[in-house]
Amino acid sequence: MQVIEASQKELLNDFLSFPRTLYKNDPNWVPFSVVEIKDILDPNKNRFFTHGCCKLWILTDSSKVIGRIAAFINYEKLNSSHPVGGIGFFECINDATSAHLLFDTARDWLMQKQMKAMDGPINFGENYNYWGLLVEGFKFPSLGMNYNFPYYQQLFESYGFVKLYDQYTNLLDATVPMPARFIKIAERVMNNANYQFKHIEKKHFKRFANDLQQIYNDAWSDFENFTPIEIETIIASFRQMKPLIDEKIIWFAYHNEEPIAFIVCLPDVNQVLRKLHGETFNTWNKLKFLWYNKTLTIDRLRILVMGCKKKFQNRGIESALIRCLQLEVLPRKIIKEVELAWVGDFNSKMMALHEATGAQKDKVHRTYRYEFDGSQY
Repeated sequence: MQVIEASQKELLNDFLSFPRTLYKNDPNWVPFSVVEIKDILDPNKNRFFTHGCCKLWILTDSSKVIGRIAAFINYEKLNSSHPVGGIGFFECINDATSAHLLFDTARDWLMQKQMKAMDGPINFGENYNYWGLLVEGFKFPSLGMNYNFPYYQQLFESYGFVKLYDQYTNLLDATVPMPARFIKIAERVMNNANYQFKHIEKKHFKRFANDLQQIYNDAWSDFENFTPIEIETIIASFRQMKPLIDEKIIWFAYHNEEPIAFIVCLPDVNQVLRKLHGETFNTWNKLKFLWYNKTLTIDRLRILVMGCKKKFQNRGIESALIRCLQLEVLPRKIIKEVELAWVGDFNSKMMALHEATGAQKDKVHRTYRYEFDGSQY
């Protein structure tokens, strides 16, 4: 076996195309957009390279690719006393020796960069996509959510990775009424004249982007290793999502015109992407995608992220936002499920909100940590 840095174009293509071979017989697998992954790994397109670095490798056996891994460092989020790097986009055959060789390679590179540990699998970007190892709920994945074989958990844990936190994805049956108490709380807030609720308008995008930044940086400021989100990151994320955006399923809450909370929701376009069966996203398949997108009914939504300023939490604002979303989509008589993704097990307030909606646990992704000094043992 040989580990090769995927720096040249041909090797990068091997890195990007390997999952198609690995999962070709798995009916649940849906390919990530190759273009989107390439952009994440491109220093000219991913602004995280302005404060970080990334390295890619493939693992071959007799010239056949059998694994891949990426390692990242985000210097903005480093704890100076205990700097932690990351790994992601890991894929491997069911062989511990192969997987451990990939982990060793990433570990050695991160140690050379003075890191003390590595977290994974994570993304070299924001955490609402490509984050965590699927350990429960091995079924059709929604847009941007990691899917992997069940044996991956053993590959990680046999190497010495230990759980850092779990990320819960809960599923809301849109055909079933929400609990009466939830609706009562939500409508009480919606009927309060001091609060205003507005869906996004693309023509006023910059205003909403600034509102989101203000809310996000307040709502998440108490979490460990928090780094304020920059307006450029928000703009880049929305530019990427632009083809999927439905203005009436992204909502903001205001208190006397002060932005205080938001909910970002997207149609689960994976229902279309799975029709391409992992084929390369070339011009022909772009045309097929557009055809399927027009002719297929997408009956599932994914709530990508929610946030509420700290001083307005526990007032029912988030419930009101979900109710606004519900009142918009129910009359369409199309949407059957809404995925509430993902909430960390450390976020008790959001976990309670999910429970209050009547949503049920659907998937669990796990973020692991491996300490280089062996202290996890």
